[in-house]
Amino acid sequence: MRQWRQGFQPLGSAKQIEIQKHLVKLTTDWAELIVDIQGPDLLRLRAGDRGVEWLDGADYALSEDFVSPMPDGKWVQNDELVAYTSSTFCLEVHLNPISIKLFNTTGTLLSSDADDLGIGKMGDQWYYYRNLPKDELNFGLGEKTGFTLRRGQRFVHWNTDAFMYGTDADPLYVSTPFFMGKLAGGTYGLFLNSYARSVFDFGAADARHSCIQNDRGCLDLFFMVGDSPIDVLQSYTRLTGLPPLPPRWSLGYQQCRYSYYPDREALSVASTFRDKKIPCDVLYLDIHYMDQYKVFTWSARDFPDPRGFVDQLRAMDFRTVVILDPGIKVDQDYPVYQRGLEKDVFVCYPNGYAYSGDVWPGTCHFPDFTHAETRTWWGTEIQSLTSIGISGYWNDMNEPATWGKHLPDALVFQLEGQHGSHRDAHNVYGMQMARATAEGVRKAMPNERAFILTRAGFSGIQRYAAVWTGDNTASEEHMLMGVRLLNSMGLAGMSFCGMDIGGFVGEASPDLFIRWMQIGSFSPLFRGHSMINSRDSEPWSYGEKAEEISRNFIRLRYKLLPYWYSLFEEASRTGIPVLRSLVLSYPHDLRVYESEWAHQFMVGPHLLVAAVGCTHPYQKVYLPEGQWVHLFDGSVWKGSAEHIAETPIDILPIWVRAGAVISMHPAGEHSEDLPEKVLLLHVFGRSSECCSTHWYTDDGYTFEYETGAVKHRTILHDGAHRRIILSQSVGTFLQPYTHIRIYFHAIDEAQPMMAHSDSAVQLGSESIRFVDPLRSYDPFSQPDPPFPWQHGEVPYVEVPWTDEAIEFRY
Repeated sequence: MRQWRQGFQPLGSAKQIEIQKHLVKLTTDWAELIVDIQGPDLLRLRAGDRGVEWLDGADYALSEDFVSPMPDGKWVQNDELVAYTSSTFCLEVHLNPISIKLFNTTGTLLSSDADDLGIGKMGDQWYYYRNLPKDELNFGLGEKTGFTLRRGQRFVHWNTDAFMYGTDADPLYVSTPFFMGKLAGGTYGLFLNSYARSVFDFGAADARHSCIQNDRGCLDLFFMVGDSPIDVLQSYTRLTGLPPLPPRWSLGYQQCRYSYYPDREALSVASTFRDKKIPCDVLYLDIHYMDQYKVFTWSARDFPDPRGFVDQLRAMDFRTVVILDPGIKVDQDYPVYQRGLEKDVFVCYPNGYAYSGDVWPGTCHFPDFTHAETRTWWGTEIQSLTSIGISGYWNDMNEPATWGKHLPDALVFQLEGQHGSHRDAHNVYGMQMARATAEGVRKAMPNERAFILTRAGFSGIQRYAAVWTGDNTASEEHMLMGVRLLNSMGLAGMSFCGMDIGGFVGEASPDLFIRWMQIGSFSPLFRGHSMINSRDSEPWSYGEKAEEISRNFIRLRYKLLPYWYSLFEEASRTGIPVLRSLVLSYPHDLRVYESEWAHQFMVGPHLLVAAVGCTHPYQKVYLPEGQWVHLFDGSVWKGSAEHIAETPIDILPIWVRAGAVISMHPAGEHSEDLPEKVLLLHVFGRSSECCSTHWYTDDGYTFEYETGAVKHRTILHDGAHRRIILSQSVGTFLQPYTHIRIYFHAIDEAQPMMAHSDSAVQLGSESIRFVDPLRSYDPFSQPDPPFPWQHGEVPYVEVPWTDEAIEFRY
């Protein structure tokens, strides 16, 4: 036996074996390994010192609603191993020494422990070394810089206040220690359920091995097995929780700045949006709305009448979102601080003295959000904001951040009564603040959906909040890196995510702002934001051209709201993200893993967006298998091919998968403004395969959808037989449309008609533009050339709304 040096201890050989139905416990001379089969596609490995106390009471990442199908296999045992075979995987646990192999049912080896390494510990750090096959593709990890594939890199999970972070910075604000591995014959996922600092090494130290390092106490790992990345991701989101259905208004454009104050400035910004007919739903207030930056207060000078101010914004159909920071100013005359002392909610040293750190208000104490009573106290304080009509809550500085300091490791956190240090609680601090906010708002507004946003989080954060990528900078490199971050965040279950449009730090050029606005209009969270002491960064601040192009793409976002809202509803049921890396939709196409295409993504199953820079009129794109219809001119492009696409500054290259049906409606000035009550269904091209689309609606802001006040139907395009079928509508909600109009783009000889119906049918055609031409401001310019970004005469059929099934032929 090789002599182990430097104190590394492998698990060694199993001395005792206990099998309990779907669980096996192996005990060695010094450690124990528990293998718990939790479903046909899910297993849990836990390794620790003998007698270790598992922190099951503080399993923050795991959803309380987690229900897995019953395991469908059984254990078998011989002198060399114990093995479990389910309908999805086969697990072998070799006994002397302990070593683990995981196969899928086709015999593909998905994971195997590295020889003489495997699971072990050194000091209080635990390690898991596995073999890294040359053909394995690893991707995921959430908010991590870099490109799609992770091989040859090392990543740290430790939430960090990463102001002006670089394009290769690590770590950032959110930790999601979950990745997927794809081999030729199958896909698996691996999640480390630990809030301590951890390190994932994908062959950076040794090309033969991958290694997971956990800096505290034990290893707690979940393996998921599936045929595809989407299967694995759904297992992960079933485990860590599904995102709630957000209010529809939060899918519109959101305008933020550090800071809008006094109140008349914020009202002027809102009024300008309406005057300029630029749709917008949300206005943010950063820290200057507070009295000396103290949370749950208002500046008497700048916002003397908070309720009246919020009411004025609502009268213009704006929702107000306010920032919340965790630091509570140490001030004996500050009632929030006094109530916090009385409730004993603050993080303390072992001697009982509260920790103090400096942030915006000055010296602050910090609530311990790993304590249920603290979360209740926070929720009670939030009532001062819900009571005046605040609709959204922006949780910031919650890594937690303090000026020039790291929180001491020795601080004591409650961890739901199990107690631990800052090292144990750091990565879940922001998540638990977001949880406290979400739970407090839900209690205060039991039948109104709120918008919750957070900067920091951990696996499972999707249950409580949307996430944005923090303090980015105004550069093309940061814009494109933001796209890569959003792709990766979707691969970690964060469906509602976005980046600061225009860049938070620095000042964008007009063309950079335009391109960022276009990309942002196809991001789940659509928010512009900029820093204090920088130029104005509203859509009209960069000149007439930028204003018109921004209006075009903001209006396009509002036209597409039926499609977006249906995707968010799907995410709330399935965990499949709204913005999807190409590896989710086309996992068998090895081209989509290449770094050259890392800035492309899908919005739902049908729209492909190529995020490009702002300096080149032509750029290379890759279209996966099938045919694709250009959104803006209706031209048909072949798939499985590279193309040179025209990328002028007024257009972002976007394609629709051939055969897809995209739901839209006329754009209004905000999400509830519907100037024409018609549901528009745009059919783009034909495919030999049937193409299905789910359409969903409800009232958009209450929880009545949970009791059936919804309306949804399936739209099937059978291209082979040239027909569109709308299923019977389901649900009791009285949807707002009076008519349905179906357009047929890029379909030869389309002559739409309604089959088997005597309803009033209107046939026609019209030229379709999804963006408007730009005006010329030069009085001596030549007449404008023909506008290139439009479809020719597009035939359509229109019928009165009916909840009955309908079939159209063309």
